[in-house]
Amino acid sequence: MKPRSDYELSLWRRLVRFVDGESLADVERRAEENRENDAQNQQLADVEAERIFEQEEKEDREDRKRRLEMEHEKEAIALMEKYKNWPKEHGVKIFGRLYAVMAVLLCAIVITTLLVTVSYLPEYGSPDNPNNNEVVEEYNKDGIHDTGATNNVASMILDYRAFDTLGESHVLFVAAVCVMILLRLELNKDGKPTDVKRAEEENDRLYEPKNDKILQLSAKILVPMIIMFGIYVILNGHLSPGGGFSGGAIIGAGLILYVNAFGFEKASRIMNRKNYAVISVIPLLFYAIAKGYSFFTGANHLESGISTGTPGAILSGGLILPLNICVGIVVACTMYHFYTLFRKGGM
Repeated sequence: MKPRSDYELSLWRRLVRFVDGESLADVERRAEENRENDAQNQQLADVEAERIFEQEEKEDREDRKRRLEMEHEKEAIALMEKYKNWPKEHGVKIFGRLYAVMAVLLCAIVITTLLVTVSYLPEYGSPDNPNNNEVVEEYNKDGIHDTGATNNVASMILDYRAFDTLGESHVLFVAAVCVMILLRLELNKDGKPTDVKRAEEENDRLYEPKNDKILQLSAKILVPMIIMFGIYVILNGHLSPGGGFSGGAIIGAGLILYVNAFGFEKASRIMNRKNYAVISVIPLLFYAIAKGYSFFTGANHLESGISTGTPGAILSGGLILPLNICVGIVVACTMYHFYTLFRKGGM
């Protein structure tokens, strides 16, 4: 029941105040205090309601975020499961087909290029064909005088076009480096071999015929003869058929025979990774510097000071003999290094 607006002024209310000892000012002051308390309580209630609302809104946002993350995670897992076997089921097939198409296309381009080149050659038996080759005639006529080598093949590959041979030697070195990068078994950061390297070395030792007396006795007889013959072929490359490539291949075969007979432990005393790097780099540097010097002097019409010697003598041919030695060393080391890499992943 709502009190009347003039309740405080009524006779009954004034009687009550008189009995209680209150005045109208006290009533108004108490009413003002009640209004202020009501206002403060309402403000606190509003702040608390706003805090609760913000808390609920924050929890809703976090809940929505979690649900969204869970949905994305489920989608990612589903996508991964869907395409997990795609490389095996489809990728290999696509790569195989692409590889076959590219291989056929490359072969077609090479065949077409060769056929077009052959079409420009003179017809066989035509009277207009040249009856001699000026290049061959020049090599045969002036080869000994220009180079001092009685072997015209050596004079061509190590004098007239020595830079080509330098490139071929570097190709061997780069090939060895690439194979080493692909096949070499690395060491740990502390310098100790990895488990894979230890397993390969242990497996390799099982196949080393350390107690094969027949093989070891044969190797003791044949290896020195093979290496000596390879050195002979290298040193006489400017005098007779042979040279650095063939002699180096012979020496490399001797080194491989020695490894198969006595094992890597003995062979590594001489042919280890450090020695291989030094033995391979120094000949290549000497080759590049020596021929760079001779071509520089020749291109500028300067005297090189390198004597061609007496044709037929062992110390003749100018730089052909030392260049043959350099090529032989590189070839022998490369053959041995390839063998060690393919057998156990390093020296």
